Amino acid sequence: MGTQQKAKCITLKGSAELVKKYLQYGVNSILYQRGIYPPETFEPAEQFGMFILMSTDDKIKTFLDTVLSQVEEWLLQRKVQQVTLVITNVNTKEVLEKWDFKVDYEGKAESTDGNNPSALPEVGTKDVPSTVSFLPLLDCLCSFDILTYTVPDCGIPKEWDETQPVFIANSQEVQLRSFSTSIHKMDTIYNILIRNEDDNLYDDGDYCEASCFIEVDVLSRRCIVPSHV
Repeated sequence: MGTQQKAKCITLKGSAELVKKYLQYGVNSILYQRGIYPPETFEPAEQFGMFILMSTDDKIKTFLDTVLSQVEEWLLQRKVQQVTLVITNVNTKEVLEKWDFKVDYEGKAESTDGNNPSALPEVGTKDVPSTVSFLPLLDCLCSFDILTYTVPDCGIPKEWDETQPVFIANSQEVQLRSFSTSIHKMDTIYNILIRNEDDNLYDDGDYCEASCFIEVDVLSRRCIVPSHV
């Protein structure tokens, strides 16, 4: 069930900053919980009333800052529709799972500076670690990438390139709770590759379905930063 939390007088800029923080903490939490990088390369940081493990690797931090700063700019222009974290088997290049962070645009933004409630993304931030805790272990060397789905006329920075959407043909889906700033509404959807019945996340298949939330007229943008994996 979706959960909405609204803030009074929040500005468009303040809302975009909150979404950026949610993505930053969500991605770091996934990278740690899924074991993409060694645990000793993360350290705790207190945000939104809870401790979140953040990467200390300079290459990862630079990569995420480059991607999410551009996402924040596109959020201000209402040009981003989805951000996807993709986890891939390094040896086979097979996509094992992906986390879709879908963006919907809601009410009209205030023109003056407003409140930026620090606890607003708590719903989604707590859902990501709790979801990861019951997922099957990744038993291979993995890498990650981030795709950004935008409107066609967004303009591509020089560090970016166009790429194709990522699909997982045989996947199972988990819908996390949503949150809203009253300007941006975020839905987080997790998709995992299913090879056999033992991989099922639920005993009852009615709770999940294989799908990929990609509109045909939306282009995928990939940030190219050398040695980010």
